[in-house]
Amino acid sequence: MSTQPTADKSHVYISELASHVGQEVTLRGWLYNLRSSGKLLFPQLRDGTGLVQCVVFKKNVPEELFDALKGLGQESALVVRGSVRADERAPGGFEIDVTQAEVVQSVEGYPITPKEHGTEFLMDHRHLWLRSRRQHAILKVRHTVVRAVRDFLDTDGFTLCDTPILTPAACEGTTTLFELDYFGEEKAYLSQSGQLYNEATAAAFGKVYCFGPTFRAERSKTRRHLTEFWMVEPEMAYATLDDVMNLAERFLSAIAARVLDERQEELKILERDTEKLERIVPPFPRVHYDDAVKMLHDAHAKGELENRFEWGGDFGAPDETYISKQFDKPVMVHRYPAAVKAFYMARDPERDDLALGVDVLASEGYGEVIGGGERATSLEFLEEQLRIHELPREAFEWYLDLRRYGSVPHAGFGMGIERCVTWMCGIEHVRETIPFPRMLYRLRP
Repeated sequence: MSTQPTADKSHVYISELASHVGQEVTLRGWLYNLRSSGKLLFPQLRDGTGLVQCVVFKKNVPEELFDALKGLGQESALVVRGSVRADERAPGGFEIDVTQAEVVQSVEGYPITPKEHGTEFLMDHRHLWLRSRRQHAILKVRHTVVRAVRDFLDTDGFTLCDTPILTPAACEGTTTLFELDYFGEEKAYLSQSGQLYNEATAAAFGKVYCFGPTFRAERSKTRRHLTEFWMVEPEMAYATLDDVMNLAERFLSAIAARVLDERQEELKILERDTEKLERIVPPFPRVHYDDAVKMLHDAHAKGELENRFEWGGDFGAPDETYISKQFDKPVMVHRYPAAVKAFYMARDPERDDLALGVDVLASEGYGEVIGGGERATSLEFLEEQLRIHELPREAFEWYLDLRRYGSVPHAGFGMGIERCVTWMCGIEHVRETIPFPRMLYRLRP
């Protein structure tokens, strides 16, 4: 039994049911689950905004329709009409007493059943897995994180200035570039960061940000890595490392507060310990790289870390996890060795071997969520860095212009959206925080 639904002015979304108690409404969605008990059917309907239990009495609908509804499979598409009744025992707190229904499509053999499925199976069926409650909750949190990011920066005086995805040169190092042919004329690369272009727009607008997809050809299979991810990068003229740390602190606190305010239901589905999110408030601890290394040495001496960390290196996942677990809120590790930071990073005037950079390590062992710092302002210094890093000067000539004409102290950072969402949700792997993840061995669906 399949008919096309007709226009209905009484159509509402499940999320709006609270304001329609006692009224007759029309819902359009998909069958999430179905239970039957003799002359009663209990179809659960989802419509993208929520989940509601419907009640179908056999005596209230035509027998043909009752039989059609009884035989529906998971994810069948249907339109139901009925009155809204408040019921605290029901999912979402409401039930629909159904009087009419239209089956838009009857489905059989939906692949993702209530039984356990392996990760590879679920990733192969990602286009369908998105319909599950957990995945739905995660991506709703992502939506709120993205809105919080934009609202915070927009109201804090930043101007959105989009940066190119196709670039002529590396920004974060030549080993993680996706290379492509540009009309047979020259090589182009997928952007690793909008940062260099942000420096140009910051000189024009003062405070700017870019927000878009970013690409890293890292042959990494860790739970923290994607080859394609979304990054937001604010940049400020006349700013220092301290300004970056102050901004990052306010920024992450605002995101956490927004998630707590708007996504309580989703956090409940994810069984997130919200007390830990409530601790994301200023001030954040600020730890010098030297002191962080001492923490790692002490941990190794006590047998709490297997490998001894050597000064001068960048922290790996076990190191970041250990450091962050020593605090109940995010921790800022600053002034890393210049050798492990980008060529454009300013040096500490008191120690030339250190860069004026900072990594913000998320609490609970989630690792780096923000990386940034102060940019070098000297034309001569950057020319030397291009030579040392063997970067093509012609591709960076425009960047050097920024030091020839009105060079000022400036600073900024980048935050990966997916890592932030992983942390906010309290989940294990970053792959669930983007609708269609791209990883080392996954390009489909």
